[in-house]
Amino acid sequence: QVQLVESGGGLVQTGGSLRLSCVVSGRVIGINVMAWYRQAPGKQRELVAAINNVDSTHYVDFVKGRFTISRDNAKNTVSLQMNSLKTEDTAVYYCNVDLQESGAKTWGKYWGQGTQVTVSS
Repeated sequence: QVQLVESGGGLVQTGGSLRLSCVVSGRVIGINVMAWYRQAPGKQRELVAAINNVDSTHYVDFVKGRFTISRDNAKNTVSLQMNSLKTEDTAVYYCNVDLQESGAKTWGKYWGQGTQVTVSS
């Protein structure tokens, strides 16, 4: 069974940094886009950044220049380096991966359980 496990969240002051990681485990035969989303209290889940299997990246405007997404294909891991954090970055961060599980006929989107990031002023 495929699992996505995030780590690296926590409490940080404004201007600080955190690095999130998400490891994909299980019988996976292919991974395409890996992404990070976030959901703040009372708001919808939103895309933060994404990276495809040729390392092409996409960032939403509110994190450009502050966050960096990267992946390690050998370890089935995607990371999000977050610098210059702001209070409005406070949210639960989720990794999302397009992958094909062994034995499956189609690709699917899989979610991690989420990791809390809290930025205090």
